[in-house]
Amino acid sequence: MQYVFGYVQIQLSDVGRVSMCKRIMKAETSSSGDVPFYKIGTFGKEADAFISREKFEEYRNAYSYPKKGDILISAAGTIGRAVVYNGEDAYYQDSNIVWIDNNESIVLNRYLFYCYQLQPWVVSTGGTIARLYNDNISKAKIIVPNIEHQKQIIAILDRFDILCNDLSNGLPAEIEARKKQYEYYRDKLLNFKEVK
Repeated sequence: MQYVFGYVQIQLSDVGRVSMCKRIMKAETSSSGDVPFYKIGTFGKEADAFISREKFEEYRNAYSYPKKGDILISAAGTIGRAVVYNGEDAYYQDSNIVWIDNNESIVLNRYLFYCYQLQPWVVSTGGTIARLYNDNISKAKIIVPNIEHQKQIIAILDRFDILCNDLSNGLPAEIEARKKQYEYYRDKLLNFKEVK
């Protein structure tokens, strides 16, 4: 990847492929069990369904499964909600929760996490719920600086994120001011002007 002017604009398909877990049928889930099964309604929250340890091990070893640090994306319902996969045993509803099997020598997962928050996802409507298809994800464009610059951006945004979350036990005005400051710097750090 050549960074002539400090950054490049690429499609997500240039850094990896869209991946998803193998389909779990409703009959294979239960209201209690060994491994949480996240559906679109529980993504980023508490799971209300579970699968057996045996089914989890079988599917995790035979099919696509996220790596610790991968950024999971909701592809239905609340489109584009992003969650960092923490490495704990869990299973995710196929086609509704996806991730980019990413090449981190080009773009860091944490940088992708912040990019996803600003991404104007192209969704398909017409069904009962809006959908983000794999092709839409693959064609989405992001601006990518070199790895060192990505690390600097991540460090700044992570500090703002921690600051906002640490203040959540009080000082509502301070929290709001920090959130606005975070959004301002996030937008500035991820907005690259074209060189003419």
